[in-house]
Amino acid sequence: MSLKGKLVSEINIKCDGDVFHEILRHKPHHMSSICPDKIQNVNIHEGEWGTVGSVSSWNFTHDGKEKVVKEIVEEIDEEKKLIKKKIIEGDILEDYKSFYITTHVETKGENNLVTWIIEYEKKNANVPDPHTYMEFALNMTKDIETHHIK
Repeated sequence: MSLKGKLVSEINIKCDGDVFHEILRHKPHHMSSICPDKIQNVNIHEGEWGTVGSVSSWNFTHDGKEKVVKEIVEEIDEEKKLIKKKIIEGDILEDYKSFYITTHVETKGENNLVTWIIEYEKKNANVPDPHTYMEFALNMTKDIETHHIK
């Protein structure tokens, strides 16, 4: 049984894909007002919002528990509307040796497809695959969509 894995999920959104990408890249600190039941706070620690190498922390509620993570932006491809982040500290790393989150937004006219990719390595075979984190990301996507089509 491999301890490394990759989850990929796609979700269509009705709001503008460029707006969605803009929030995740430049305005993640707005997430606490967009989905306050999930995200309580996002703070920048190093660099500037939306730049490679920037470090931010997230306070969030996952599976009914308050959690904190610190992440670094590893890659941004503006043309593909892609952002890859690596978790460098926090609660997620209690179970996982490594944890990467990538978002990619495809915009084709009225069709906007958000792809979430979670790449991870579990600390041991008893750690579950991070399906609940993927569900969290998809629910957060729906909250952003709802917020921007009001």
